[in-house]
Amino acid sequence: MTCHNCRTECQKHGKDRKGNQRFKCQQCSKTFLEPQEKPLDGMYLPIEKAEMVLKLLLEGNSVSTVERVTEVHHTTILKLLVLAGEKCERIMAEKIRNIEVRDLECDELWSYCGKKQKRVRPGDDPNLGDCYTFVAIERHSKLVVNIAMGKRDQRTTDAFVEGIRHATARTPFQITTDGFAPYRTAIPTTLHDRLTGYAMLIKVYRSSQEGEARYSPAEVQSVEEVPVFGRPDPERICTSIVERQNLSVRMGLRRFTRLTNAFSKKWENHWAAVACWFAFYNFCRVHKTLRITPAMAAGISDHVWSVRELLDAV
Repeated sequence: MTCHNCRTECQKHGKDRKGNQRFKCQQCSKTFLEPQEKPLDGMYLPIEKAEMVLKLLLEGNSVSTVERVTEVHHTTILKLLVLAGEKCERIMAEKIRNIEVRDLECDELWSYCGKKQKRVRPGDDPNLGDCYTFVAIERHSKLVVNIAMGKRDQRTTDAFVEGIRHATARTPFQITTDGFAPYRTAIPTTLHDRLTGYAMLIKVYRSSQEGEARYSPAEVQSVEEVPVFGRPDPERICTSIVERQNLSVRMGLRRFTRLTNAFSKKWENHWAAVACWFAFYNFCRVHKTLRITPAMAAGISDHVWSVRELLDAV
C-alpha cells in the first residue's frame, strides 16, 4: 500500500470493525484502508453472497426467507435485485435480436403491485393495482422472445408487439394469442410483413355451479380457433407452451404466488424480479425436454450460463 501524499510504502496498522486491513504512513501519519473490489456498482456485498441471494430469489423464495437464510439485510437484497434486474434487462435487449422463429405464442400473466385493483383510489400511484406481464415464447426452442409489463390495455399491447418486431427476424412465422381484443389491431399492423398467419385461440368457460368454492378452477366448455390475419395452419394454433410458462413463473417467482402477502409493493422491484427471472429462464435454466437452455436451442448461446455471469454483465 502506497501513501497517496508521500508516495512511500505504508505499514499495516490493524483492522477496522469490518475486518478490512488498515495502513499507516510513517511520514505523514495518515491511515488508509485496503482497496476493496466492488463489482456490484459500489455495493460492499461480496459477489459470492450476492450470487447466493439471487439464486434463492430465482428459486421461489421470498425476500424475508432469503434474509433469514443469508443474513443479508432486506434493503440490501432489494437493492441487489434492482441492480441485477437492470443487467438482465440489458442482456435480454442485446442478445435477443434478429431471432428466427417459427411459431410464437403470446399470453398475459396477472399480478398486482401494492394493492388489488378494486382497492385503488383516485390519486393513487398509477402503477398500483393490476400489473400484467405480457410474454411471447417460441414454441420449439422455448425461448422467451419478449416481455412487457403494465396494464392490460392497448398501450401495453402495442409496446409488447413492437418489442416482438425488434426481437424477431424477417423470416415468416405464425403467431397465436388468446382472445384479448387489442391484439387484433396491434399484431397485423406491426407484424404484417413477416406473418404467414395469425389466429386467436378463445376458450369459453362454463358458468360457476352452485356449491363451487370461490377459488375453484374454471372448467373449459369449448375452444374456438379464430383466424385473424393471413392463412394460419390449424395444426399450429396453440397456446399450451406459453400457458405452461405461466406456471413456471408462478412457481419460480414468489411475487406471483396467489393468496399470500409476498406480492410486490413497488413497480420497480416487480419489474426487476421479472427481468431477472426471464433472463435466468432463457440463459441459465436447462429445459427438461430440450436438455439445454432455450438460448442454446435458439442458437444465441453456446453454453449454460451461471447466475454469476448475469451479475458480471456490464
